[in-house]
This record gives sequence, structure tokens and C-alpha cells, in this order.
Amino acid sequence: MANTFFSKTNAPSGKKSSKLLLLQMRAYLALMIVIVIFAALSPTFLTTSNLIIMAKQVAINAILGIGMTYVILGAGIDLSVGSIAGLAGMVAGWLITEGLILPMFGITIFFNVWIVILIALMTGVAIGAVNGFLITRLNVAPFIATLGMLYIARGFSMLISGGATFPNLAGLPSLNNTGFLVLGNEIILGLPLPIWLMVFLAVIGTLVARKTTFGRHVYAVGGNEESAKFAGIRVKRIKVLTYVISGFCAALVGLIIASQLGSSHPATGTMYELNAIAVVVLGGTSLMGGRGTIIGTIIGAFVIGVLENGMVLIGMSEFWQIVVKGFVIILAVVVDQLQQRMQHEALADSAS
Repeated sequence: MANTFFSKTNAPSGKKSSKLLLLQMRAYLALMIVIVIFAALSPTFLTTSNLIIMAKQVAINAILGIGMTYVILGAGIDLSVGSIAGLAGMVAGWLITEGLILPMFGITIFFNVWIVILIALMTGVAIGAVNGFLITRLNVAPFIATLGMLYIARGFSMLISGGATFPNLAGLPSLNNTGFLVLGNEIILGLPLPIWLMVFLAVIGTLVARKTTFGRHVYAVGGNEESAKFAGIRVKRIKVLTYVISGFCAALVGLIIASQLGSSHPATGTMYELNAIAVVVLGGTSLMGGRGTIIGTIIGAFVIGVLENGMVLIGMSEFWQIVVKGFVIILAVVVDQLQQRMQHEALADSAS
């Protein structure tokens, strides 16, 4: 399943076994390498302030990646996460600054900030459920369904405010809707709250994937959907739930970003879906489904985060940064394909 290590009785021997182990540990090795490189190139890289700034950015990609991991483990893809993040932030901004207007009653309702957060999160969950419905009930290809939802969610983000920004999300005491800025800026035990949220979701995500029936079913569906059906697994329900998890994580990211900035903009989250896919692939999750871990995704998020932070610190051109990140993503996919081929060869050798 997640980490495929062969038993002693059928393990590949010699160089093949060593190469396979290196491929399986590639995310950890890549992280160590980039840390050593940028620590040597920049004296400020390992300072406490820079590490905290970097970890805050890592948290954004990691939380998105956790949701994306479940989708990809189930042999799906979700291109709508960036737009969901933007829409969730705009929903929060709209409810905080303008409130829910009920013209038929001539009143405007301003919700408590926790209700605002809940509504925004449920927006992400609802979109994830719609994605899952389109894919499982209407048999729309995941790529097409979520690509369409990318545009729909982004369009609604712009419609909410006419393309404008909600500039002040601090709220007003008189309306009892203050406190939203805590989500992205509160410091707990010396670390910003988003980092703690990343840790919490990583722990929960890992436990669900490894210890629950749902987690085992996600791996089974991604590994072989037909076999999962014959085993009595409710494949459609499992797939829908993976997209619901992805929608929730994306909405949370949108809220964190809006809270950090103190404002919400309809373009928030643009291209974030590519970052989410990148950290998942870098972390060792197979794009074919059925193999990967949440911890690997977190490591992948740190690889991307260290790369982005380190390239900024050494003054690398923004254009070259894009090139480097694209190269790293392609390399990760190539290595993943190599790992799959070596595992298949090892299994064939053991069976013969």
C-alpha cells in the first residue's frame, strides 16, 4: 500500500534492493539536500525568523496537499482546490463586511466569526461533494469535472464582490463579528496557528489513512477499483468522500490566507492546485493511485517550501524560480515511474 517494502522471503537482492530503497526515501533525501545547499548559500536561511516564515508558507501547501493526497490515492485528481480556496475567502469576507442581506425582511444578519468560518468551510465541502457526484454518478472524468469546477468557483468568487476586494476583515465589536484575524496570525507556543493546524491535520490524516477502514478502502480503490468493487467496498462513496476532504482542506487554506492578509480577494489561490499536486507527487504518492502517505506529502511540501524560500534568499530571478520548480515536478514524476517499474520487476522476479 503506502510504503511498499518487500519481505525477506521475496525481497529483491543486491543493487536493485538498494536502488529501490533510495527511490522510496527520495522525498527525505531531497529535503536534506536542499536544506544543506541553501544553508551554505545563505547565512539567513537557518535563522529562527526565516524558518517560521517558511513554515507558514509550507503550511498552506501542506494543508492543500493533505486533501489532494486522499484524492490521488483514490486514483482521482482535483484541479479546483485553488478556486475553492479563493471562494471560501470571499464568502468569509462577504459575511464579515456586508453580512447576509434579507431584503424581504429588510434586515442584514452579521454572524459570529465562528459561524462565518463554518459556512466558508461548508462551502468547500459542498463543492467537493459536487465534484464527487459529477465523477461517480454522472461518470465525468475527474480532470474535466474539477477543471469545470475551477472556473465555476472562480466565477462565483468574482460575482460575490463584482471582482473587488473585501479590504477589512477585522470585524466590528458592535456587530459581534471580530476575531477572524486570529486564524492566520495567532501565535501559540512561539509558532503561528497555521503551523499547528498543519501538524494537527497531518496527524489526523495519517491516522485516518493508516488505522481506519475508510483509509484502507481509499488505498484499495486507488490500487484496483474493480477488485475493490468485488470486495464489497462502496467505491462511489469512498471517492466522493475524498473530494469532500479535499474541498474542506482547500476552504481552510482560503480562510487562513484571508486571515493573514486581513482581506479577501477573488484571485486568491490561483495556480494553487499545481502546488498541491506537486507536493503530493514529490512526497511519493503515485498519480496512478493506491500508493502514498500523508507524511510523504508533508515532506514534499517542505521540499517546495525550502526551494521557494531559498531561491528568494539567494536572489534568484522569479522566472528561473518557475523553471526550477517545473523541473523538480517533472523529475519527481520520472522517479515515481522508475520506482513503479522496479517494484513490478521485483514482484515478477519473486513470483518466478
